[in-house]
Amino acid sequence: MMLPGGDSGDGDLGAGEGDASPRRRSIVKIDLDEKSFLRRRPEVEHEREVALFDLLEENIFVLKGEGAPTGPFHLRLGLAEDRLIFAVRDTSDALCREIVLGVKPFRMVIKDYFLICESYFDAIKALSPSQIEAIDMGRRGLHNEGAQMLRERLAEHVELDAGTSRRFFTLLCVLHMRG
Repeated sequence: MMLPGGDSGDGDLGAGEGDASPRRRSIVKIDLDEKSFLRRRPEVEHEREVALFDLLEENIFVLKGEGAPTGPFHLRLGLAEDRLIFAVRDTSDALCREIVLGVKPFRMVIKDYFLICESYFDAIKALSPSQIEAIDMGRRGLHNEGAQMLRERLAEHVELDAGTSRRFFTLLCVLHMRG
């Protein structure tokens, strides 16, 4: 299964707001712990690569807390015991912070999102443009709900703009695809 179309999340933090360089407030490299994430069908691998590319192209990622480094950051994502692990590193790959999130709270939104994506692809083959648009509005709504949930769960550790949280949710969904 592939996820429909691009991510047009509109960020609500100005790039570089308060900093001389927008890249100081962002992730410039992402690695996935390959032991955590198995290789999948070429279509799913493509979606994963697109999600990673989009996230690196445009993101705002600001660590919170007194003395928190300003970036730019390297990020290593891993999955261990039903937890998503964000290992945030500086550009010399020294660990700055590890953020661990339980995946369980996202399962229902991800499941619903996959179901509506399947409906969307089926609709493209047989339904009218207005019916397709209605399904796509539901898909976008679920995507926004998942992105907001992710943003709220990360809020005590890191500040994200809406676009970055949407891209992270896309990546989270891709990492949950089977096959």
